[in-house]
Amino acid sequence: MTATFPGFSSEALTFLRNLKRNNRRDWFQPRKEKYEQLIKMPMLELVGHLNAAFARFGPSYATEPQRAVFRIYRDTRFSHDKTPYKTHIAAIFPRNGAERMRGACFYFHFTEKELLAFGGVYAPERDELLAYRALIAEQHDELEEILRNKKLQRTVGRLQGEQLNRMPKGFPPDHPAESLLRRRQWYLESIRDIKLLTTARLVKALADSFEAMVPFVEFLNRPFAGKARRKKMLFMAF
Repeated sequence: MTATFPGFSSEALTFLRNLKRNNRRDWFQPRKEKYEQLIKMPMLELVGHLNAAFARFGPSYATEPQRAVFRIYRDTRFSHDKTPYKTHIAAIFPRNGAERMRGACFYFHFTEKELLAFGGVYAPERDELLAYRALIAEQHDELEEILRNKKLQRTVGRLQGEQLNRMPKGFPPDHPAESLLRRRQWYLESIRDIKLLTTARLVKALADSFEAMVPFVEFLNRPFAGKARRKKMLFMAF
């Protein structure tokens, strides 16, 4: 890994623009080596630099690059989009020890036009939803304080996510955290200037967004952190 990540080359964005227009195997396969040179290998290096940043403010989320970076190949079996390749390049940083990546995570992706940093929960399973809502019902004051933080709001904005029209079953309709409990997603995101992608400022821009989100993501992971620690201790016992 180089001392500093210089950013992606402008050719990487050109490749993504061309892939968007030519999302076919007969176009991609002869250019696979170019994809690996322009995008895959720099992406793995970028994740390594972000892991170094996580070591400072969120060591529980540092993730081995090969595990963090998503494959470019689309699983078309369950997708409405039947094109064979993704046109966004993405990486995810779940909490270490998270079972099947359950819990809140950090994530970023870029396309030829957009650079996005994300922290939180996007598609929780049913039992996860209940765990988040139970946590929020009991400790909503702390979450609200985290979300009011001025630096957080300047860096990544306000809480986002889909909401139910009514309170979920099992929670009183007059609960003081009603607007938080009606959510089925809890996340923060920051859209950064795509021009950063080709500069050495990219790592800092993403790291700044992730660092601002740490208290929020750590709060959401409380129901799962204990399970991860117990799993690690059991593994060490053997």
